[in-house]
Amino acid sequence: MKSKIKIKTTVAILAIGIASAAIINGCKVPEEIANKSGAQLWGENCNRCHNVVDPKTFGDDQWDAATEHMRQKALLTDREVSKIRDFLKTANK
Repeated sequence: MKSKIKIKTTVAILAIGIASAAIINGCKVPEEIANKSGAQLWGENCNRCHNVVDPKTFGDDQWDAATEHMRQKALLTDREVSKIRDFLKTANK
């Protein structure tokens, strides 16, 4: 009886440890995304659903609104949106 309790306790502790590691690692930005430029992220993410437009098509305020709106629809991280927005604002001059 005691060995069954020990096994169940060990399994429960391992499960909690694995779940905790998965949650912690799930919050990290993958290195391949962290190293991408705003132009790369814009081309890869926005081109999935839209024809890519010239960044000069919209002004800074319009790109602010568009990127904020698309953050949720495209499931972009804050860092990705920031890089894309910075690229678009630099490229629209």
